[in-house]
Amino acid sequence: MKVLGKCQLQEALQEKEGGLDSSEMSCSQTEEQNDDTKPLWNYVTKIKNVGGGGNFEIQCKLCDFSFNGSYTRVRAHLLKITGKGVRGCKGVTPQRLVEFKKMDNEAALRIDKSKAKFVSLPPVGETNIGADPKKRKTSSALENGFNMQARETLDFEIARMFYSAGLPFHLARNPYFRRAFSYAANNSIGGYQPPGYNKLRTSLLLNERKHVEKLLEPIKHSWSQNGVTIVSDGWSDPQRRPLINFMAVKESGPMFLKAVDCFNELLSVATTRFASTIVMLKRFRQLKQGLREMVISDQWSSYKEDDVGKATFVKETLLDDVWWDKDDYILAFTSPIYDVLRKTDTDASCLHLVYEMWDSMIEEVKKVIYRNEKKVESEESAFYNVVHTILIDRWTKSSTPLHCLAHSLNPRYYSHEWLSEDSNRVRPHHDLELTRERMKCFKRYFVDAEVRRQVNVEFANFTDGREGFDDIDSLSDRGKMDAKSWWLVHGAHAPILRKVALKLLGQPCSSSCCERNWSTYSFIHSMRRNKMAPYRAEDLVLVHSNLRLLSRNSPQYKQEETKLWDIAGDEFDSLDEFGILEVANLSLDEPELEVMFFNDDQEGGERR
Repeated sequence: MKVLGKCQLQEALQEKEGGLDSSEMSCSQTEEQNDDTKPLWNYVTKIKNVGGGGNFEIQCKLCDFSFNGSYTRVRAHLLKITGKGVRGCKGVTPQRLVEFKKMDNEAALRIDKSKAKFVSLPPVGETNIGADPKKRKTSSALENGFNMQARETLDFEIARMFYSAGLPFHLARNPYFRRAFSYAANNSIGGYQPPGYNKLRTSLLLNERKHVEKLLEPIKHSWSQNGVTIVSDGWSDPQRRPLINFMAVKESGPMFLKAVDCFNELLSVATTRFASTIVMLKRFRQLKQGLREMVISDQWSSYKEDDVGKATFVKETLLDDVWWDKDDYILAFTSPIYDVLRKTDTDASCLHLVYEMWDSMIEEVKKVIYRNEKKVESEESAFYNVVHTILIDRWTKSSTPLHCLAHSLNPRYYSHEWLSEDSNRVRPHHDLELTRERMKCFKRYFVDAEVRRQVNVEFANFTDGREGFDDIDSLSDRGKMDAKSWWLVHGAHAPILRKVALKLLGQPCSSSCCERNWSTYSFIHSMRRNKMAPYRAEDLVLVHSNLRLLSRNSPQYKQEETKLWDIAGDEFDSLDEFGILEVANLSLDEPELEVMFFNDDQEGGERR
């Protein structure tokens, strides 16, 4: 039996008698004003009941316009909705219209929440095995206040999305993934449905590309002042179409610019390998004890039945101390070479360091070979001569005058600290090769003889520590500050030379970022998606790569839940090659990230 309140009872009696008088209408008005599902009643006045069925003669408090109807026409009048048999309110300003729409949306959400909803997954508390079905769990005030059941249900739905699509677990660290759900939870978007297949691959992708390019504009504007390095590399997609990848590299990281389709041009693509043999030998050395135990175990006899000859060779090799001594020797004399490759296989600014690294590397290789052969420095080594020839040929092929100029502009190589480390070291302007290559650069860069003369004067002042470079801080900072910072602080007395120095000292020395970016292309334009048009693949790569660049330059990149989100992967590869992509994106100068990648899932002792 329904119990009526005082005002409802009065209205029911008056309706039966034919209407409501003005004194009794106030009760109805009060009831409507307290109804938070119909907030717009507050801006009109009910004059009298007409025709029954919830219809009234209504007067607007904002424009004094009178009309007959129910709350539907009140909404239409105040929200200026056409086609409802009532004109829009002339007293509603654009600002107030926005407020009314917000109130109306919130009211619609309250109505929607009040309805019974289907929940596909029960809350965790009701799925306990062995629980008594006769005992119903009652929710606490705390659980109701934080809407715990809805939160748990959403967790289940997100988890199901991961499991069904084979998504890698580290996607949960992605700041854009977290931001999407946070936005949805903190904004009332009733009836929202996520974008569909076509919208994601067309209009949304194009809009995101425009958005990313706009975010990159501040970085691009700095290029004219500080310079930028353009690197390129070739690749072929799954349909064997040749592409050339162009990227811009600065200290902030590599920026993907575009990929050019060279289908109608002659282009040869070669396989790139990075010291794969050395990496394999290092791995053998790490697993030496385990490999030896394997070939002397009882199980090895069952493995060798397939090919007795190979099995015997493997066993004899792994148990041969002489073979392991050779392995150690190879790793020892190639270690300096490998270290240089590691240091240069990066997006960091290191062009000004290459000349010294290469020079020091050759000396280290010589020491290891001569120590192994028990020779003194004055003796000849046939093996070292071969290695030295290969290294010099490689330097001659890959070096440019810019390496020498960048070396000459590094203030560290004029400092007492650096010169005193080795008695054979000399200042760059005393080295014949460095001087010759530096002059080549100056003649090519400064065509005007008068400008070039001024640059030479500035270089002389810089190298000799005079005319503004004789300040005590300027001299002492040469061996303590990084090169670019030194020029920013102390280079004002050589404005032309400083401009050149800042551009050179900010350059990388390899196109590794381009090569790694092909891993992104392979991931996006895989065999399963080999019909994707090149322009769409380019859009995806541009958005994918540059969103990562922007994210890595944000403070959130090294904070809590989103820390290093684009590096760490799952212990096993995902169903769509995410793991392969993440390994390929690891630079060789980031061992701490490699450790995180391979060890992250071992934290916390989770059940396997």
